[in-house]
Amino acid sequence: MSATDADMIEVGEPLPRIAAVTPERGRRITVNWAGGGRRTVDLAPLIFTYRFYRRLRDDDALFASVHPTDGGAAIAWGADDAIDMDASSVARLAEETMEPADFVAFMKRHGLTYDAAAAQLGISRRLVAYYAAEREAPRPIALACAYLDSVLPTRDGASA
Repeated sequence: MSATDADMIEVGEPLPRIAAVTPERGRRITVNWAGGGRRTVDLAPLIFTYRFYRRLRDDDALFASVHPTDGGAAIAWGADDAIDMDASSVARLAEETMEPADFVAFMKRHGLTYDAAAAQLGISRRLVAYYAAEREAPRPIALACAYLDSVLPTRDGASA
């Protein structure tokens, strides 16, 4: 019996695929997604948490050998691909950071001034200005913004 389109079902979002990856300073990579888009991702939260990635912590040459594998379903390091990380984990880390444009969009969505954003996030106004203009917001701030997106009304009065 052969499967036809009528026999196939789709569940959830398709898995992310990585078209290309470039190592950056620290334990960051720049990912070109197969579906389009480009993002710099800090892998440190995973690399410094799990023993599996121990060799990547101090070996800059090994970290620089990063490349896509398994048709973009993962990234791997080394000639033998002994160390790998699935594209879903990379995508999750990408979602947990905010570039300045993302941070500004968050503030606009909720009609927040620098002072109001600082009060909501429990940080200084100066940090809000940095995140809005030049620095990537770190993971805890990005996660706090994601939470606030779910509880604060948007500028048009609707819940986010």
